[in-house]
Amino acid sequence: VVLCAPGWPALEELYLTSNNITVLERPDNVLQTLKLLDLSDNQLLEGNQLHLIAHLPRLEQLILRNSGISSIHFPDAGFGCKTKMFPSLKRLAINDNKISQWSSINELDKLPSLQSLQCHNNPFMDTEKNPETLRQLIIAKISQLEVLNKSEVHPSGAELDYRKIFGNDWLAAGGNWNPEKNKPSEEFLAAHPRYPSLCLKYGAPEEGELKGRQPLTLKNQLLTLTIKCPEKPEQKPVEKKLPESMTIQRVKGLLYRLLKIPGSELKLSYESSKLEGKEVELDNDLKPLQFYSIENGDCVLVRW
Repeated sequence: VVLCAPGWPALEELYLTSNNITVLERPDNVLQTLKLLDLSDNQLLEGNQLHLIAHLPRLEQLILRNSGISSIHFPDAGFGCKTKMFPSLKRLAINDNKISQWSSINELDKLPSLQSLQCHNNPFMDTEKNPETLRQLIIAKISQLEVLNKSEVHPSGAELDYRKIFGNDWLAAGGNWNPEKNKPSEEFLAAHPRYPSLCLKYGAPEEGELKGRQPLTLKNQLLTLTIKCPEKPEQKPVEKKLPESMTIQRVKGLLYRLLKIPGSELKLSYESSKLEGKEVELDNDLKPLQFYSIENGDCVLVRW
């Protein structure tokens, strides 16, 4: 392929599926216009082979389905930094491979342009029984992701949950609410490289957030929320008790009736009582309130 490549000076898409390719070669001064490369169904066996094609400057889509890859690593960048490899890569497909460690998913956060990921049928996905939790973990680990396994992502709820789920591990590893004492171990940072940036974005998880959840009696499932219309000062804030299992769509239906809003598009967000000045969009109508980690005393903002 590399020998033939000088004959394709303007080539943008190259499909090499099922060619028994086991060794990659660095494409020096060729294939520099390539935007899509499909290497599916070739047994590359080694994730480090990807480094040989990592400097194709315009490559936006890389398809590596069933290519025997067991790990991905970008050694030129540390925790929380971006790699110089694959500078333009937006879409990556690594389905049906042998990736068993979450560390390879952490590495994908180093890709500066990654927006879409397909990763079905890899052993690391068997480490979490609940598919929704698994999806949330992947979304929280890769900061710029917009599409995961062909479905649009909503990162704010995933990130808030991630920060809370691993809060006790963070404390046990040397994390602290006092910035001067906050020194989580290298081991923790290797497992959760985005954790420090999530704490900067949302604040460190508070002690109350890290206590075990109370039994799910009906009383515990009801959230007391303040409803505000920030762009309609004439509308006085209203306090409502809503079940945390109520979907955003049903909340919107309730608000139409409660606020007597004519048929128009409602936009909902909320401000946490613990994260002053941070507004989180409630952008998926099918998700329940608890998906966004809303708690008692939070304020739901309504715009239309």
